[in-house]
Amino acid sequence: MANGYLALVLHAHLPYVRHPEYEEFLEEDWLYEAITETYVPLVEMMDGLLRDGIHFRLTMSMTPPLCSMLRDGLLQDRYVRYLDRLLELARKELVRTEHDAAFREVARYYHDRLLRTRHVFVDQYGRDLVSAFRKFQDAGGLEIITCGATHGFLPLYQEYPEAVRAQVMVARDHYRECFGRDPRGIWLPECAYYPGLERFLREAEIRWFIVDTHGILCADPRPVYGVYAPLFTRHGPAAFGRDHESSKQVWSAEEGYPGDPDYRDFYRDVGFDLDLDYVRPYIQPNGQRKFTGLKYHRITGRTNWKEPYRPSVARERAADHAGNFMFNRQHQVSHLRGALGREPMIVAPYDAELFGHWWFEGPEFLNFLFRKIACDQGELATTTPAEYLVRHPHQQVATPSASSWGHKGYWEVWLEGSNDWVYPHLHACTGRMIALAREMRDCHGLADRAMKQLARELLLAQSSDWAFIMKTGTMVPYAVKRTKDHVLRFNRLHDQIRGGNIDERFLGNCEWRDNIFPNIHWRHYC
Repeated sequence: MANGYLALVLHAHLPYVRHPEYEEFLEEDWLYEAITETYVPLVEMMDGLLRDGIHFRLTMSMTPPLCSMLRDGLLQDRYVRYLDRLLELARKELVRTEHDAAFREVARYYHDRLLRTRHVFVDQYGRDLVSAFRKFQDAGGLEIITCGATHGFLPLYQEYPEAVRAQVMVARDHYRECFGRDPRGIWLPECAYYPGLERFLREAEIRWFIVDTHGILCADPRPVYGVYAPLFTRHGPAAFGRDHESSKQVWSAEEGYPGDPDYRDFYRDVGFDLDLDYVRPYIQPNGQRKFTGLKYHRITGRTNWKEPYRPSVARERAADHAGNFMFNRQHQVSHLRGALGREPMIVAPYDAELFGHWWFEGPEFLNFLFRKIACDQGELATTTPAEYLVRHPHQQVATPSASSWGHKGYWEVWLEGSNDWVYPHLHACTGRMIALAREMRDCHGLADRAMKQLARELLLAQSSDWAFIMKTGTMVPYAVKRTKDHVLRFNRLHDQIRGGNIDERFLGNCEWRDNIFPNIHWRHYC
């Protein structure tokens, strides 16, 4: 019996970005970069663990927008084209660095890595990474959980309970299509919780969710075991709290592992470093530079001068850091076991894209960590929240505090001066959707088709990603345009449905652009 349990939870999410009206679209690179640097490396890691008989437990949310993009034929084709173009650049780099002792090793590393990525994506899994992750879940090592249908910030819609219900139920339905079972857990978008939200989770038969640390510590009544045991809410589903100590070791820019000088520097990229004419075929068509993913320098330190990146050295550092993380968690659970008189549960949630995209060596860190814990067979064991609840079915009953994992812990990131203008429009659309759904409950044919698209446009407009981008100040025009486009299409469709004069050509164009949730059940709004 272990002294305590570690639940690593990776939140895999990207906003729904798909633009069939353009041959190339910059923001689609968000998906392609994540596949190359995060999702395929995670698949390779878990394949290796299964192959070697290594016991591991990992939890991942895979949000409906992400799964929809990963399963989309157009985006799959475009990703292969993106990857082939990157491989062409990597082959050119082999020639360019042939006599460059500082960079030829890393150029060869990227070339071989990209070849392996293409093999995994195209040959091994037939371009379907959702099926890859489903395989690991069916094998018992991975638990996949769902999220809000389009990552809507649910507390800001609590006055429209039908809208919160729809975000949960549409996500539940989509999970069934992707994974052939019901989800047992949910990643609340932005870990944002308000008291009473769990009644919609109970309706969807979702057993657990995660809140930030203060969501548990400020619960009513106060938790007996802090964040080291879940709380059952009064409606049933259990709330697990984030452990601040384990999160800081990975997240912190000052103390976290990703800032090690030997790790790859994210910002130095050949797309910006090399001659424009040389990289022109691999950047934007208008000549604007962008990241290619070929990065030849390590972090080095707080200086503009960067030393060459050495993959073998970085891999050794990842192994060291995995050992350090395990050592710290072992001592943490040993102390907590004595203080609490029971096995503590340490929940360590992170954005999945941290592992590979932002912290290039992150998947290697996870690989070493699972292997070290399995070999140690000591006081620390990996688990999933669902597995923990089966083993420990009796927990304290309490109501978590309203909270999120955003800056300052509440709603400020998604509701402040840069983005507050969106909510009068989104709330008006939400109210119109609920009212029309009640009136059109028994419709069929073209009207039913239009109601499905109406729900899609509303859900896409509600994505918390657009407000977050407006707050952070990156790609703001795109986030503004996406919000306005979905609201405008919603209102036009709404008026056509209510007036009994649906423009089938316009409806078809909307379906072609925004084709998420092909089997959406819009009556969840009733």
